[in-house]
Formats: sequence, structure tokens, C-alpha cells
Amino acid sequence: MAELSFSGLTKRFDGHAALDRVSADIGSGEFVALLGPSGCGKTTLLRLTAGFETPSEGSVTLGGEVMTDATRFIAPEAREIGIVFQSYALWPHKSVARNVSFPLEVRRVPQPERDARVAEALALTGLSAFAHRMPAQLSGGQRQRVALARCLVFEPRAMLLDEPLANLDLALRASMQEVFRMFHQRTRATMLYVTHDQGEALALADRVAVMERGRIRQFAAPEVLYREPADCFVAGFVGDGAVVSARACEPAPDALRIEVLGCRVPTRTNTRRPTHASIRPENIRLSHDAPLRGRITGCTYLGGRFRLTLEAAGETLTAFATQRARLGETVGLTLHDLWSFHDPEGEVLMARAMAEA
Repeated sequence: MAELSFSGLTKRFDGHAALDRVSADIGSGEFVALLGPSGCGKTTLLRLTAGFETPSEGSVTLGGEVMTDATRFIAPEAREIGIVFQSYALWPHKSVARNVSFPLEVRRVPQPERDARVAEALALTGLSAFAHRMPAQLSGGQRQRVALARCLVFEPRAMLLDEPLANLDLALRASMQEVFRMFHQRTRATMLYVTHDQGEALALADRVAVMERGRIRQFAAPEVLYREPADCFVAGFVGDGAVVSARACEPAPDALRIEVLGCRVPTRTNTRRPTHASIRPENIRLSHDAPLRGRITGCTYLGGRFRLTLEAAGETLTAFATQRARLGETVGLTLHDLWSFHDPEGEVLMARAMAEA
């Protein structure tokens, strides 16, 4: 598998920048998810990588070889990139084995080698017993695995996956996530996975690129995106919780102290001038005598715990509780382990994220 790189990649349609100077490096064997609302540019980035579109500016490099830039363009079929589509794109008149074999037939791979590689791909995706079935005889999850096997069989340099689970029901999507996870662990393929579902992105990817209006807002491991968002857009789009205004106060012995919701609390931060703080449900403890008070406006059972929605100091917060709470009840709230950051344009971005999510 090969390293994939983007440098200053821009794509304009009728003067509008669908992709705006995107630069990023994806390591060989890395699983990267592109996450963002509709229209953020993630599918455009995938199509530029595959060679279905040409960039207005910038370049795409695979394994040190330039696929496209201002002077060079390698055709999609010559890039050795595998693609798994949302719609599966299977030949309805071909069996599972023939669907998987097709990329090798096009490349005129000898029959004995072709049969061996098809058998290996079917075994890897758990489809050996379905080799002679037709696509119409398969479930949605099985069809998606056929598309995976067909992509894998010709040993691509990288794999692109365009919302591959979007057409599946909730239970099947959960089981297919495990299939994708095991598939990547066994093949160590370089994978670029497009999704608008943050649960999928956080569960599957080594790193996630959060996109908004043609740009990458933050590119980091899932746990970093959740615990240390770079700005208000990422904090509001990824995970549960609230993003509120914050102001730096005096330094604490081991951390900066900020004023948030009328309270002064220590904070984790990467700046001395924070403007906002991310408050996740686990950052809130319920108590009877805390000075910050919140009124419970919602209570949902999640299995083993309850998700509470609270109104406090003019903000809507989310917390977890082990017992059911009464609507309208007022409780004390203690804030801890907050993350704060500097984002002067945050209020506008937060409103945009909520409107587009």
C-alpha cells in the first residue's frame, strides 16, 4: 500500500470553491475518515483522488508519484486505486465470484492466478460459501462485502470508500463496521473513507479529517477531536455536549483558570487567551450544593445510564446520571476537566454547524 498526499488541492465549480487549498498526508496503511456536513467537499476530495475530476490547483500524490497537478494527469484506471461505492455497483448478471474476478479479467491476469486471488478475497471477506450466488440473492451487507472483495482482489495501492454503509439499516451498519475494522486490520490497506456519520468515523478511523466549506478544520485521532477540538465548529459537530463562551482568569498552580457560566474553573488548553470551552457530558458532576444550578428539561434512558438535558446560565448542557431525574427539577452542577480554545469566529461557525448538521 502507498502513502497518499494532497498539496494545496483546490476545485472550483462555476467560480465556487468546493475544495479550498486542502493539504494533508495519509500514511501507508492508515485508515482515514473524511467527516463533515453535506456540501463540505469530502466527496469532491475523493473524486479528485480517484481521477474522476481534475483539480483547479494543487496536486495529488500516491506513493511518491504525482497523480495530478497543473501539468500531469494519470487516468483513473492507471492509478491502481480501488473504490467501494454507496450503491455497491455490482453486475447483476454475474455471480459473486465473477463480480470479484472482473478487475483481474480486465487486466488479463492468467486464469490460475485469477482463481487463487478471487478465492483469497472471498475468504477474507467471509464470502466463500456465496461464490456462485447472484447479487439479487444476497443481503445488503453481503453485497457490500462483495464490493469490498472486488476492490481488494487486484491489490490496489489505496482504497476509497464513499459512504459505503449509508444504504444499510442500523443493526446491519453496526455489524458492517466490525467487518470494515477487521478488514483493515488484516489487509493494512491505505483507506480513505467518506462519511457524514460521526459514529462511523470515530469508531473506524485511525485519524479523522473534519471538513467544513471545502477546508479541513482539524485532522487528528478520534480521541483528540473529542477531547481537544481545535475550534467551535469541530467542538459542536463532533460528539455530544455544549460549546460556551469562556474568559481567561488568573493562572492556577497547574493549569489556566477560566470563567465559564459564571464559575471559575481550571481548564486544559493550548492557549493563554481562550474564547470558548467545550463541555462534554462527562465534564459535569451532579451535586446538591454546587453554586451552578441547572434545570432538567429532558431525561432519556440509554441503557445503564440516563442522558440529561439541562438549562444553566442561559446555556443548554448535557450530562449523564445513574438514576432517572424529574423534568423541571433543579440540581447543582460541578464542572471539571474542561477543554478551552481560542476561536474569535466561533459563534458564527457554531450557528452554521447546527444549521447544516
